[in-house]
Amino acid sequence: MSARADRKTTITYNQVRRIVYYVATSLDGFICGHNEDISEFIGEGNGVDRYLKDLADYDTVIMGKNTYEFGYKFGLKPGQRAYQHMAHYIFSNSLKLDNLDSHVQVCPIELNKIRKLKNETGTDIYLCGGGTFAGWLLDNDLIDELKIKLNPIILGTGVRLFGDSKKVLKLELIHTNKFDKGLQIMTYEISRPIKS
Repeated sequence: MSARADRKTTITYNQVRRIVYYVATSLDGFICGHNEDISEFIGEGNGVDRYLKDLADYDTVIMGKNTYEFGYKFGLKPGQRAYQHMAHYIFSNSLKLDNLDSHVQVCPIELNKIRKLKNETGTDIYLCGGGTFAGWLLDNDLIDELKIKLNPIILGTGVRLFGDSKKVLKLELIHTNKFDKGLQIMTYEISRPIKS
């Protein structure tokens, strides 16, 4: 998780906010390897620069407890914002934080809070992760767009893109951008469930 986005931008506010899951993944669908290892993921280059620029377009980030605490490995202090220009909503029924930044809220895992955020004034909402929280949102039809930073690696084990979700959905590929070192950023619209 990067702690910054360098680009100054004109933020676009939407009447109904969309949740965009923007995440790095391996070819076999893991957002990190064993023991939260991300060392095989591409960490620099024009694809990573594009990702950081894209983050400047969001004023709100949501994430689960594990994703927030993962930031501690990279210098994030409990209660701080990982992205200085975004309001943070960390969804957890057990996380306790002292000295909260005024732009950080810990929220219980409730659908009503997510729906309320989607209906507030603001930009689209950046879903930072992780797998379990993203899977819960997917199961409840609350993710609107998937942006994958597809890394040319196979990890074999780790945290899955959507955790243990068994949801079956139809996605529409909107566009693909290719970058150095084989990294691709692929944007998908999440549409309808596939009926069995």
